[in-house]
Amino acid sequence: MPYHLPMSQAKTSPVHLTAAATGALPRALLLAICIIYGLAGLFGRDPWKNEDAAGFGVMWQLGSGGLQDWLMPNIVGRPYSDDGPLVFWIGGGMIRLLGGWLGAPDAARLATALFYFATCALIWYSTYLLGRRDEVQPFAFAFGGQPDARSYGRALADGALLIFLACVGLALRGHETTAQVGQVCFIAFTLYGLVRSLDKPVQGSLWFGVGLGALCLASGPILPLVLLAATLIAGLICRPLPLMRLLTIGAPLGVLIIAVWMATVYFGATVTDDAVTYIREWARYDRHTYGPPSLAAAGFIARNFFLFSWPVWPIAAFAWLSWRGMRRAPHVTLPLSFLAVLFVLLVLLRSPGDVQFILLLPPMAVLAAFALPTLPRAAINAIDWFSLLFFTILGGTIWFLWVAKTTGWPPRIASNVFRQLPGFQHTFTISAVIIALAVTVAWVLIVRWRLSRAPKQIWRPVVISAAGTTLMWVMAMTLWLPSINYGKTYRDVAQAAQLALPSTYTCVQPIRMGDAQLASFAYFGHIRFGGPDDGCDILLRHDAVDYGAPSSISHFEWRLIWEGRRPADRDERFRMYRLVDLSHTAPPRPTIQRRLPRQP
Repeated sequence: MPYHLPMSQAKTSPVHLTAAATGALPRALLLAICIIYGLAGLFGRDPWKNEDAAGFGVMWQLGSGGLQDWLMPNIVGRPYSDDGPLVFWIGGGMIRLLGGWLGAPDAARLATALFYFATCALIWYSTYLLGRRDEVQPFAFAFGGQPDARSYGRALADGALLIFLACVGLALRGHETTAQVGQVCFIAFTLYGLVRSLDKPVQGSLWFGVGLGALCLASGPILPLVLLAATLIAGLICRPLPLMRLLTIGAPLGVLIIAVWMATVYFGATVTDDAVTYIREWARYDRHTYGPPSLAAAGFIARNFFLFSWPVWPIAAFAWLSWRGMRRAPHVTLPLSFLAVLFVLLVLLRSPGDVQFILLLPPMAVLAAFALPTLPRAAINAIDWFSLLFFTILGGTIWFLWVAKTTGWPPRIASNVFRQLPGFQHTFTISAVIIALAVTVAWVLIVRWRLSRAPKQIWRPVVISAAGTTLMWVMAMTLWLPSINYGKTYRDVAQAAQLALPSTYTCVQPIRMGDAQLASFAYFGHIRFGGPDDGCDILLRHDAVDYGAPSSISHFEWRLIWEGRRPADRDERFRMYRLVDLSHTAPPRPTIQRRLPRQP
């Protein structure tokens, strides 16, 4: 249903465009950027520390485990209730289907690709639907020439997708096997439900309810609750939003999805107490995650968020300024309400990390898209030239360091590179070089096309930025993938620990080992882990410093049989101890000291 502001709030549209400014971005270029960016770095590497390896560990356990693992996800027996099971179900299903062909790590990352492409589609369609509404249409000229609503909405949607892809921090975090990649998708899913409800209230409410339920299953109860609060705020501000339909259809549907999952866990678990404990810990984890604002959290956000979300945040801020006369309209209210509550949640984190930053990107990209038609020429030129210089210098640096690593010249630069990766053996891979050269040539052609043709379309300020992030990520995942993989994997140290294990042992009890370490040692080292009640005769301990041997028991002693660490990490060390029965050990022979004759 078209939305018209009341006469008291009606403002002239800040957008003055001709039809030529809303020409669609070439579909081949847009799809190529999305596909290359999404698939680069997904295959041919190990799970990386920390969140990536932990998420893979849960998926691998599901892919190789039984029904109880699917009901209550875990890492080799250690319950994992930090996030809901939905993302891990999909990753575990991929391992079951394709793990024998691709290998478990690559198969698990197919779930990451699925969430990435779904997020791109949801951002595009959300912006497209908002961009077709009457209140956002460009100023109508007296003699015509303004774009039609369909073309205008498509141009805005292309811009939103390019803005999302241009985000610097999305590169690494968007390619990991973590629950957050699914949470980003379901945030975009829920936002799409709100947008769809503006013209189709029942259908949009169903989308909204499924999004809330899926988000809760992929995270915890806090995240969907704050989005529900954002919906209430948006409904009070934005009159076209069918708030009653959303609350009476969407919200109960989301609750039903969670109730069905909880009932399945409760009645399907072999031990009811374990199911109750798992659900209780899952519900409590969010409450332990958030707390009062702290200076440490504020400092971390101030240092990292603005670089992580560049260039999305300045464009989104300009959208708020440029549409100041229509801030109660859906295209501002809906994404901004989501963005505001998610940012508040970010500030309340007890231990903030950049992995949570990506949750803000879908609503921020949708909001930023509506700044593109209003950006002044000076701002467009500033974004273009900054991106051109930044990514050209960065790309040149990546090539220069790779040449130094490959040829050994200049010797000082080469030695500095290898100093960061002690023990790394560099190999020349012709296919990686060809791909890196191809994306470099593509970057030059895109820049030349952008600067020589000087297109007038509204998406032009972010083409170079999106192409630049794609260039950097592909080059990193080709020229530098072996080096990065060597520095971030636990493969070598886990396999070394496996070789140190006795030929027969009961189980290995992990001490102070994180989820990523536990998963990596179990997968790469094929180590059989156990709990405190399993009577394990091997201890594998993670020590930041040397705490000495574990306390001995009567007639038993813990003896060190191996210690090691990852070459690229000096802050962690692993020590393995074996339980030795002293009662079956032959006592040492007494030393006979011969008395020498006294010298005269």
